Amino acid sequence: MRELTYVAKRTVEWREAPDPRVQSAGEAIVAPVAATPCDVDSSILAGHGFIDPPFALGHECVARVVETGDTVTAVAPGDLVVVPWSINCGDCGRCRSGLTAHCEAVPYMAMYGAPIGGSWGGLFSDLVRVPYADAMLVPLPTGLDPVAMASASDNWSLAWRLVAPHLNSRPGARVLVVARGSIGLYVCDIARALGASEVLYVDPDAEHRRLAREFGAATAESLESVPQRYDIAVEATGRVDQLALTVKCLAPEGICESAGNHFRPGELPLLDMYLTGVTLRIARDNVRAHIPNALDLAASGKVTPEKVVSHVIDWEDLPTALPETHLKPVFVRADN
Repeated sequence: MRELTYVAKRTVEWREAPDPRVQSAGEAIVAPVAATPCDVDSSILAGHGFIDPPFALGHECVARVVETGDTVTAVAPGDLVVVPWSINCGDCGRCRSGLTAHCEAVPYMAMYGAPIGGSWGGLFSDLVRVPYADAMLVPLPTGLDPVAMASASDNWSLAWRLVAPHLNSRPGARVLVVARGSIGLYVCDIARALGASEVLYVDPDAEHRRLAREFGAATAESLESVPQRYDIAVEATGRVDQLALTVKCLAPEGICESAGNHFRPGELPLLDMYLTGVTLRIARDNVRAHIPNALDLAASGKVTPEKVVSHVIDWEDLPTALPETHLKPVFVRADN
């Protein structure tokens, strides 16, 4: 089989690899049918990652089950499934607590798309081995488009977690979104659908702002400090200076979710945060725990995640098209 391999800044190529095989009764082999880059993949392609190439890329996809081990019961060959980005057993104490990105049964940070916590391959591959298939794989509900849901492995389900639980406990809250890619746009869609009274989306990209307005958000090119304005804030830029501005805009006892990958150090206004009473969470997402709820919302008809898909591109064009700058391209295999 082939796996798409990141080899240098703005350069990926197909490389041959052995076909994966079921190695235990609880595993499955899947073939991605619609895969998309995560926002962090854009940083890697731009040369801002912290892992040296080469390595197999990709950790967001909907796939078709090709083969299952003898004890797998949750899915069967032919099923369309969401493949979570992190490897998790579903049975250890952390997994049972919903902390699936911190599974105790696998090396720390085990994931697809980067050689962290072992080498698990990438989801821009012709075939992928999935350990703990019953725990990991989530059947795609009937009627949901694999192209629209290609990001359910990470960004779509992450966006649900960043805002939905907070709006459930704070109905009608005012939401600030400071972003540079798909996560922030998904948050805008979800926040309005779940009853936010106000959504402001901040992004220097004019096309991104246009999409945010389609989701009912007000928009701004840059963030100006508006003290004690917003109840919930989502920062997804990966820039500490933007996070610092974001937390200054929170109302007393406000909540800030930071989904950016902060590869560079910086300073936060800790005294301001202390005086206001700010809750700040900076974290990778325990995505497997949130995928079912995120899929349910997608199936409800209240949201339109397909609007964030910028291009639908043939699978064979991955090496040339992926390094180009797109918001959220989805690569589709015509034979699946």
